[in-house]
Amino acid sequence: MRDFRNRPPQISILGSAERGSSAYLMAEQAGILIAKLGFTLISGCGSPATRAAAQAAHTNGGNVISIVPNANIDAEDWPCNVLIPCGMGDARNLLMALSGDACIVVGGRAGTISEVCLAWLHNRPLFPLVGHGGWSESLPDNPPDERKNSSISPWDNTDSLLECLKESNFCSYV
Repeated sequence: MRDFRNRPPQISILGSAERGSSAYLMAEQAGILIAKLGFTLISGCGSPATRAAAQAAHTNGGNVISIVPNANIDAEDWPCNVLIPCGMGDARNLLMALSGDACIVVGGRAGTISEVCLAWLHNRPLFPLVGHGGWSESLPDNPPDERKNSSISPWDNTDSLLECLKESNFCSYV
């Protein structure tokens, strides 16, 4: 278990969902919750859902770090307090997986799968959104492999996400 006496937890948001979908709306709500808890949100802003989470957290006074694939980009184009233009393209998935103490997973496609596998290999707890469609639905019953490297705690609304964070001792910081 990580010690959060010296810094707030950092939570990466991974995944994809289209604007207006219930998963997109849940990503926004997750961003607001992370901001209200005083945690740092890590986002690649590569999908509408992860960008919505970052925007919601930033608008609600949260600390947001955006790790974007481009090498040169203006910070004002991204909802964040800190912009990291890594210039690594999809290789930045490793940065996304390891920058968070845990990862919230919303929907998702191939890029999300690679991020989740990297997070799993490096023992990051996973919080997949369920009941709203997308790849994250299958994660609780189909982990990346048999190793049980980290916990997988599904959530379907912000109340259950908060409970998952509490049960994983992330809220000891608050």
